[in-house]
Amino acid sequence: MDSSRDVEANQVANAHLSNNEVHVFSWHNLNVVVKDRVTGDPLSLLSNAAGMVRSGELLAIMGPSGSGKTTLLNALAHRVASAGAKTTGNISVNGEHASSSAMRQLSAYVEQEDALIGSITVRETMMFAARLSLPHNVSKKNALRRVDSLIASFGLQSQSQTIVGTPIKKGLSGGQKKRLGIASRLITNPKILFLDEPTSGLDSALSAEVIRYLKQIGKENNLIIICSIHQPSTKTYQLFDKLALMSLGKMCYFGPLDQAAAYFSRIGYSIPPETNPAEYLLDLINVDLDKDGEVRRRTEHISTVWSEGREFASLTQNIQSSVSAFVEKNSSSSSPSKPRPWMIPLTLLHRSWIKAYRDLVVYQIRVAMYLGLAIMMGTVFLRLQNTQEYIQPYINAIFFGGAFMSFMAVAYVPAFLEDLHTFQQERANGLVGPASFILANFVIGLPFLFGIAVIFSVVQYWLSNFRADGAAFMTWIMWLFLDLVAAESLVVLVSSIFPVFVISLAITAFVNGLWMSVNGFLVPMTILNPFWKYVFHYIDYQAYVFQGMMVSEVQDRVYSCAQAENGQYHCMYPSDLNSEGKIRGTDVLRSLDISTGREGQWVGITIAIIVVYRILAYLVLRFWRK
Repeated sequence: MDSSRDVEANQVANAHLSNNEVHVFSWHNLNVVVKDRVTGDPLSLLSNAAGMVRSGELLAIMGPSGSGKTTLLNALAHRVASAGAKTTGNISVNGEHASSSAMRQLSAYVEQEDALIGSITVRETMMFAARLSLPHNVSKKNALRRVDSLIASFGLQSQSQTIVGTPIKKGLSGGQKKRLGIASRLITNPKILFLDEPTSGLDSALSAEVIRYLKQIGKENNLIIICSIHQPSTKTYQLFDKLALMSLGKMCYFGPLDQAAAYFSRIGYSIPPETNPAEYLLDLINVDLDKDGEVRRRTEHISTVWSEGREFASLTQNIQSSVSAFVEKNSSSSSPSKPRPWMIPLTLLHRSWIKAYRDLVVYQIRVAMYLGLAIMMGTVFLRLQNTQEYIQPYINAIFFGGAFMSFMAVAYVPAFLEDLHTFQQERANGLVGPASFILANFVIGLPFLFGIAVIFSVVQYWLSNFRADGAAFMTWIMWLFLDLVAAESLVVLVSSIFPVFVISLAITAFVNGLWMSVNGFLVPMTILNPFWKYVFHYIDYQAYVFQGMMVSEVQDRVYSCAQAENGQYHCMYPSDLNSEGKIRGTDVLRSLDISTGREGQWVGITIAIIVVYRILAYLVLRFWRK
């Protein structure tokens, strides 16, 4: 970190702190229990954990995979430790019980995976974090100064106008992304910072760099920093002040890092010279490498010795005798100042707007895809005529235009999943709710989807020789726009339920394939199987789009029939004009069981389907994906 950073930057970084300072954070007799999925019996994920950290200290929670590191971290942060878990025990701040609301005020949590929007810059990331989290009584000037101070503190000044990075456009390095993710959580000046595997995916040099920044920030601002970490290098390991060593959900050691070697030597496990202490301790208790039960027995012995030893007794005594210097605000106290309610959706809208026009994956690639589809359709269904041999190609073009436009909406899945991942982490930190997220996502997509509908129609509509009428052209655009909005709403719903790229992509494609099959084109409604008709057809937005397009394009047309050498007409559709060698467009519609005069009803139903998709997505995020 630059030693020449002026004193004012540090003062700004500490500005607007609440009157409460955290001197000691402790926990005692902390247990997490779930039901065994096979037997239904209680299964302990965390047993009798205890620890104490003081301001300015950096704690490493270390252990092999499955040892309970993240479970302990989540329990301390008052997050759901595990699905269906029951957490008991005492978590205290300055000796006083810390409730969930108190911890939310005092702490911030940085997830293992980055939750950064790749198409926005470092400074924009920090500004959006400030607008989502800072109280409304913090002036814009002070917010900007705080943002610039944190950017400087984490050594990101030269990258302030650099984007985070997308799969298409390179941005920050891995270490810089980690530092930015941490800095964005420090914008509200929390007193306790929880980090889940902050060095995952980084090499030893970058890992040491990230932890070094954390250590210095913690010292300068009297933060309590608690990290879960898997297997640090010697250089990284030695940067921590305290160590919590875990295995099988039990504590094997808690105390100063520089006393760990002496403790394990005293109980019979001396660390060999010129050996990475972290690597040796993890190998000592890593039951994943157990072949004959020896490691498990050794681990049980180490955890038993710890729980019965004088170090644990001394730790427990210190926790119980800690003097309270913090009075927790109860439910009757005034709530902490927050951003104004309307600021959250506006901030999300602003951020989504920048992403939408800057990130190629969101809409620009889709525009190219739809433009290519329009050129292909316009040249395949080129200059269709008003003769009966063109009736089926007309119908095919209308079906293909609506169905494949909605089918290609699956390209929105990766962009939405990125937004969803960011939302989930911001929500866990109490910044954003599902209503604001769904609303912003919906509103920001409307102008882009309308633009796509116009671009597609300008090319394909006139090449295919559809009705040369302004009202008919705008009606076509309207139906395509509703089609795209419904298709994108389906992507949002499916991706909210199944937030995994491959699964979401597959299910969305399958549902769109289903809608194509039952929309009344491939199998006319007159012969469609009753099950598919009554269960799926009437909730198929593609059906109403197809019917609306068909009525707009076909009902006012009159098609000429083929004439044989004997002068007789051979008409493909029965019509009262067959004797004149013609077919009314309404008779073509009747053959597909499509009524006229119901366009307003179909528009209303399509809009209702869109609203239902969005409401269901909100309910999924509100009550299921907590």
